[in-house]
Amino acid sequence: MTERAMRLRLLTVLAVAGFAFTAGAAEMKKPKAPPPPSGEPSVIGKYAKLEVAYKGGCFVEGPAAAPDGSIYFTDLSPTAVCRDANKKLMQAGHILRYDPASGKTTVFRSPSGMANGLAFDRNGHLIVAEGADFGGRRITRTDMKTGKSYILAASYMGKPLNAPNDLTVDKAGRIYFTDPRYLSTESVEQDVQGVYRIDTDGSLHRIIADTAKPNGVAVAPDGKTLYVVVHDIGTNNAFDGKKHPLGRMAIWAYPLKADGSVGKRKLFHDFGKAPGADGIAVDQKGNLYAATWSGPPGVQIFNPQGKRVGVIPVGIPSTNVGFGRGKDANMLYITTVAGMMFRIRVVQKGYRP
Repeated sequence: MTERAMRLRLLTVLAVAGFAFTAGAAEMKKPKAPPPPSGEPSVIGKYAKLEVAYKGGCFVEGPAAAPDGSIYFTDLSPTAVCRDANKKLMQAGHILRYDPASGKTTVFRSPSGMANGLAFDRNGHLIVAEGADFGGRRITRTDMKTGKSYILAASYMGKPLNAPNDLTVDKAGRIYFTDPRYLSTESVEQDVQGVYRIDTDGSLHRIIADTAKPNGVAVAPDGKTLYVVVHDIGTNNAFDGKKHPLGRMAIWAYPLKADGSVGKRKLFHDFGKAPGADGIAVDQKGNLYAATWSGPPGVQIFNPQGKRVGVIPVGIPSTNVGFGRGKDANMLYITTVAGMMFRIRVVQKGYRP
């Protein structure tokens, strides 16, 4: 099976599970340039141009900028479709490092515990959401000076987490992460697919339990709103070979209190019946950047009031977004289901606590 055929199979299997993105499959058959980015001048510059930063992965996710400006991201490598060169052995997940100066990408860690979302805390430690599908099902922290990793959360109320997906860190150093289930036949022991907070004292708290499959998560620059994506594919295993009706596809805005708890949610954006957003990020002005699977596949940008103010078509269902650092603080990185990572320079700089 060729690399392109493997990616087509991945798209096909996901389509069977309920994702209606024929445009993505078509792109794999006959690559063509997507339309140029468009939007308000305050978010999309006149000469913004999408470029390929990395290709050759299987299903890449979670771009996060390290203190040195390099970009760490993950190859989630779902075991149902991502194999070795001989197409026999399942890949075990990888964390990759992209160097913007040289354009080269190297393996930082493999196996990764099926790492998905990544973030760097204020001390420069790498925080990792490890998923299911033979993964760690936990949140870990890696000391980038020693290379040693530590488990921050692996269970709640004595039961294993579902599959930590994405995470973010607030100004106080608290970690917020989502815990849905999208892959594997492993048991689901939690009674909900929720959102959790890890306090600086190490305590774990479930703060959201009213959304079906929480995915991307981000804190607004003023620290008063927690954005949570719900991306409900209608099943806990996208590779079960069955077609499932899609559930809610939306972005919720939860009032975030000083103690890290949340208030009653409000609808920020509704994607309707089409596959919606995945990972999200915010800029310093409070605009929200959502990696999307359709309408179009790529990135949709919303102002703090929920109005769409920009679109970056990629032509491939996109999984996550993240900003660079330093002179590249306004460089947006976009990961996709096709194992490619793109980047584009936008107007605003990314927000980080």
